[in-house]
Amino acid sequence: MATVALTAANFDEVTSKDGIVLVDFWASWCGPCVRFAPTYERSSEKHPEITFGKVDTEAEPVLAQKFDIRSIPTIMAVRDGIVVFAQPGALPGSALESLIEKVQELNMDEVREQMAAQLKAKDEPAAARG
Repeated sequence: MATVALTAANFDEVTSKDGIVLVDFWASWCGPCVRFAPTYERSSEKHPEITFGKVDTEAEPVLAQKFDIRSIPTIMAVRDGIVVFAQPGALPGSALESLIEKVQELNMDEVREQMAAQLKAKDEPAAARG
């Protein structure tokens, strides 16, 4: 599957669906981004069940700001509408494959429970936590 250009207009629609979406935040002037692109493209062809998106940070500064992208390339993994991984730096092919395996193996019920517990703890007054 070819990569999908993600924009402010389609980002939420694409990433909120069930399944895995990998997002590559990049820019044309970024050497590591340009070198990583063929690796990302090869992986997209190997995994047609995954949506591979690319955000051009120059064309989509609102998205870069929304996700606090400070270094590119940054790879983000979204599963079932939840960001489960985000890290700057170009990955070698083997590391990208390892990331995909780990995201596929996630128990999303546990992820949702952990998120709910974190939100609850954050919302509790400090005195209640002791």
